[in-house]
Amino acid sequence: QVQLVESGGGLVQPGGSLKLSCVLSGHSLEYYSIGWFRQAPGKEREGVSSWSHKDGRTVYANAVKGRFTISVDKSKNTVYLQMNNLKSEDTAVYMCAAGYGGLGPVGYDDWGQGTQVTVSL
Repeated sequence: QVQLVESGGGLVQPGGSLKLSCVLSGHSLEYYSIGWFRQAPGKEREGVSSWSHKDGRTVYANAVKGRFTISVDKSKNTVYLQMNNLKSEDTAVYMCAAGYGGLGPVGYDDWGQGTQVTVSL
């Protein structure tokens, strides 16, 4: 069982940037891969990016490739999602999850509460 807490969301104009944080407690990044997901009202949950604790491999959804970057700071037990050139369609609740990795929900059993990202004029 691992607890995850997201932060860093907010309101930003199109073209702006935000950096989300996901702090793990109860366990270490040595044992868990991390995925970032998002969900907008009326939309399905979408995998955004993931990081593998096994080999450090990172994966990005096509919709965010080239704009978002996932990174880790193991000393702080924290995973980050740097979001640049934000678009209105990026508006969603962003959640981090711990599990086996990848952009699909399989293997993700522990989820954070989510942080709201709103991209608007």
